[in-house]
Amino acid sequence: MRHIPLLLASLTPVGPVLAAPTHTATLQAVTAQASSMPATPTVEEIEAAQFTGAPLADGQSALTVRVQVLLDRAGISPGIIDGYKGAMSESAIRAYEHREGLIVDGLLDEEVWIGLGGSMATGITMTYVITHEDTQITPDLPDDYARKAQLDWLGFEHVAEGIAERFHMDEDFLRDLNPDATFTQGEAITVVDPGPSLEEEVARIEISERRLRAYDGQGGVVASYPVAVGSRTLPSPSGLHRVDAVAVEPNYTYRPDVNFQQDDNTEPLILPPGPNGPVGLVWIDLSKPTYGIHGTASPAKLYEEASHGCVRMTNWDARELAHMVDTGIEVEFVE
Repeated sequence: MRHIPLLLASLTPVGPVLAAPTHTATLQAVTAQASSMPATPTVEEIEAAQFTGAPLADGQSALTVRVQVLLDRAGISPGIIDGYKGAMSESAIRAYEHREGLIVDGLLDEEVWIGLGGSMATGITMTYVITHEDTQITPDLPDDYARKAQLDWLGFEHVAEGIAERFHMDEDFLRDLNPDATFTQGEAITVVDPGPSLEEEVARIEISERRLRAYDGQGGVVASYPVAVGSRTLPSPSGLHRVDAVAVEPNYTYRPDVNFQQDDNTEPLILPPGPNGPVGLVWIDLSKPTYGIHGTASPAKLYEEASHGCVRMTNWDARELAHMVDTGIEVEFVE
């Protein structure tokens, strides 16, 4: 597979900043709401969670953590593993049901549970010792593209962020699972175990209903990933295209005259690579000019925001896909 430098990509949107409550009554309401929220599932609860016939509970639960991990191990990505029942988890169950020829309703049932090996699975969580490499971070990244362009690497801003991505976890969930952790070198923490990366040969890609499905040469689904796609004003492509190139850890060429203008930056810029770059850790270039499949700096927002037309994935899913595709394979956007 030939990797080439990144030529063009799309911007990951940034959500609004919420102001802190200013009135005593509001603070009391927020405190009361927080105190009524269920506690993060413990390791013991996650390892012991079993399907009893009831649907996944609303909010966060040990069973949802377990199901998300087992889906990930089965090649059906739930996006971030956070224990919350939501749109990404439902889409993953639907994708699993579709692949296995089951009734597709997005609900956990006995067939899905048994197929995933739910009762027999062990080691949903594991102990991980933080390494020196984990502590190499890039704190306080600027928002301004001109200042970003002066850096060598757009890395993780905190140790917990990088470890969360390594194990496909939401950073807040990782911190909640390790409330006393300092996230320093040599410290042992608890993480989930999503299993090894897939090593398949992908012959074709199909994108529809906010999932990317990767097929082998016999037409079987080897992997399925949640994605963000374009909006009505900035739509993703339609029809058939192909993979023209694959770049891991690409730089990013900012061209305001072609795509968009970021703040006051009116001149082209080359931003360095890194997981917190505009296209994350991977760029899979499509034959339709300026469009591609890429990672994101904000995996938790994957289903909250539309892309600027490209196909956006979590960094870990994009990296896994990048090592299974080659130039020339078909990419079909299905309405």
